[in-house]
Amino acid sequence: MLFFPVSTAYAADAAAPAGAMGTIMGMAPLILLFVIFYFLLIRPQQKKAKEHKEMLSKVSSGDNVVTNGGIHGKVTGVAEDSITVEIAPNVRVKVAKDAIAVRKQG
Repeated sequence: MLFFPVSTAYAADAAAPAGAMGTIMGMAPLILLFVIFYFLLIRPQQKKAKEHKEMLSKVSSGDNVVTNGGIHGKVTGVAEDSITVEIAPNVRVKVAKDAIAVRKQG
């Protein structure tokens, strides 16, 4: 077996940040990343969900709607958590309120 001598290396302490300032500077990129994610992803998603909820509360009989599945129809009845949609003459489908994607006033 061959033996290769390895010299020991010691790190210099000159570049180490001091105390609390070093901790804040170390967390700054994480905080900046969270702020960017908030304004680019979280906030627009919350705004869109709020607008969708408001739109669902305004759905009434006679409105034309499109479901998330792509079914077009006319609202004939509104319940607390479901809507009855007429998709053809005398063909009515009961769908969940959350399944309505677009509301067009009829």
